[in-house]
Amino acid sequence: MANNISEKIKNPMLQKYKDFYFAGALLLLILLALVFEYAVKILPFDFAILPLIIGGGYVTWTTLEATIHLKKITAGIMVVLALIGTTYVGEYLAGAIVAFMMISGEFLENVTLNKTRNAVRALIKLVPETARKKIDGEYQEVSLKKIRVGDMLLVKPGERIAVDGVIVSGQAAINEASITGESMPVDKTAGDKVYVGTLNENGVLEIEAEKIGSDTTLGKIIRTVRMAQENKGNVQKIADRFAEYFTPVILLICAVVWFMTYDIMRVMAILVIACPCALVLATPTAVVASVGNAAKRGVLIKGGITIEKAAKITAVCLDKTGTLTVGKPKLVDIKTFNGVNESDVLTAAAIVEKNSQHPLAKAVLEYAQTKGLKSIPDSEDFSMMFGRGIKVKYNNILLEVSNSKALIDADIKASNDIVNYLKEQEQLGRTALIVIKDNTVIGGLAIADTIRSNMKEAIDLIRETGIKRVIMLTGDNEATAKAIAAQVGITEYYASLLPEDKLEIVKKLQGEGESVAMIGDGVNDAPALTLSDVGIAMGAVGTDVAIESSDIALMSDDMMMVSETFGLSKRTYGIIKQNIVLFAVIVNVAGVLLSSLGFLTPIVGAVIHNVSSIFVVLNSARMLTYTYNRQEINICSSCGKTLKI
Repeated sequence: MANNISEKIKNPMLQKYKDFYFAGALLLLILLALVFEYAVKILPFDFAILPLIIGGGYVTWTTLEATIHLKKITAGIMVVLALIGTTYVGEYLAGAIVAFMMISGEFLENVTLNKTRNAVRALIKLVPETARKKIDGEYQEVSLKKIRVGDMLLVKPGERIAVDGVIVSGQAAINEASITGESMPVDKTAGDKVYVGTLNENGVLEIEAEKIGSDTTLGKIIRTVRMAQENKGNVQKIADRFAEYFTPVILLICAVVWFMTYDIMRVMAILVIACPCALVLATPTAVVASVGNAAKRGVLIKGGITIEKAAKITAVCLDKTGTLTVGKPKLVDIKTFNGVNESDVLTAAAIVEKNSQHPLAKAVLEYAQTKGLKSIPDSEDFSMMFGRGIKVKYNNILLEVSNSKALIDADIKASNDIVNYLKEQEQLGRTALIVIKDNTVIGGLAIADTIRSNMKEAIDLIRETGIKRVIMLTGDNEATAKAIAAQVGITEYYASLLPEDKLEIVKKLQGEGESVAMIGDGVNDAPALTLSDVGIAMGAVGTDVAIESSDIALMSDDMMMVSETFGLSKRTYGIIKQNIVLFAVIVNVAGVLLSSLGFLTPIVGAVIHNVSSIFVVLNSARMLTYTYNRQEINICSSCGKTLKI
């Protein structure tokens, strides 16, 4: 029987609505008090004493508990004083209503904040409770607690992956929306990484576990979001300090009003309406709602300070490789010379590059495979020429893939078409190669790190948020930097940079008064990400350094989410300012003034005070469903400032 009772108490439904039951019961008692006082006067005592004792006792106990725990005066102290005062003057019903409004306001706040934590709860639910582990040559279903690093796991279609690991065998389409926010599944095969909580949509996979539990990417996401919910912004710290000093000031005002009017009801009204609850709630409610919103889209924001800084960014620095570009060289152009067809040029190039481990060689071989060249013949006399290229012998024919130095070193005659092709590709920022057969140039190849799709639009959207300076930082040469910058619409860039040079540029911009955001891949850009006002890591899924060194981590490689994040931050900061100015400061100041003049009773003061707190929570809750709207941000054409958020 005891166990049954325990289970009932732990029932999620009862836990979820326990605050509602208490507030509802208190409201019922207050309504009965109104009936007994004004309609049916049959009781020998004031029935309002009952809800006052229950509600007031709860508010007093929780306030004293918080005061002792924090070891400082809290905003609830004024509420307790108001309850004592209303009881002293016999206004039991007014005291009961004050207590009810405080409890119901707390209930509404908890409901709203619980909704913002659904993102974390949903992520936790993605982790399966069991997995198929290979034991003595057979796969057996075991508890997740029995999985260790190095274990072999089997994942069938329709199941979620239980660990971070690498595919040993099999291929499947993996839905990684829970990690990256991307709705389209990703095709993966042996050698590819997989992450806990992602869904195997088809195919059977054998996976070797590399990370488990809190060490996984999902574990880090959950920990980061939880930290963000506890991370208060500067505005929140100001609000806390304001609330701490506000209490003595209000008590002083109460003393002045008492000595001038000797009207205890005015004093009680001041105490009730002056509680800075709305001010204290102004920042954390908006921050938590925004962090939860972003997490659902695959963006990790580390709390209120980051949101406030992101809202004030004036300059954005972007790394090129892995951020603006894919970070992987691809063969993007083939040119034929001397009457040789494209297929023969590609075959000759593939034969030469077959045994090379150079990234450019891999680009040629991958392109050859896409064109159906699956079986590449072996060559002889493989010779790598430093700073130039590779030469081999095939069927007694000399084949070579080299850069323009081959035209000088080997004294190969080149037509104007060949020379012009090399210059044209180099001006585009590409690596230009020539394919040579027995000292005759038969073709040209252009290899480049390709720009991510929609990159120009993504840069334009960043500017639409009010950020005018978008700067590219790269270690590549001037020609490549200029070409890439032109393609994505960036006019300000720095080339041939070392990692420490990027740091100096960030420092220089900050010295010029700019608030700088640095966007990079989170690995070689970690120092610059840390130094900048806001560090944003691209494609942070599975990258520990990216999540740790950045303030904002984009789990996917989608640059469009940068403008979304800036838009979200600006909107959140606007909501915070609305909460503080409109619902906290103005309502409190006006309420204290009207109460001092005798226009407000304690009951009316309690209603107004708690309504303002409720409006703060509801205003912040709008960020739960916020979606970036380009039309919301208007930029002044002359000064470049954000006019409306």
